[in-house]
Amino acid sequence: MSEEFNMTMRKFLKQVGVTSQQAIEDAMRTAGPDATNGKSFAAKVVLRIEGLDLEHIVEGKIAGRE
Repeated sequence: MSEEFNMTMRKFLKQVGVTSQQAIEDAMRTAGPDATNGKSFAAKVVLRIEGLDLEHIVEGKIAGRE
């Protein structure tokens, strides 16, 4: 793969990671400690790339604050 491909992919994935973390933190703050403390939340990310017929799903859990 080309260097340009690697750089654009890494930039996209970094943006996804940073903005997703911010969104999760904001949602946890908005929900408040009573709604999040000691709880676990199912999370799912769906990545689609049009033109490549790609759909990649990642599922996991995120622990609330304790």
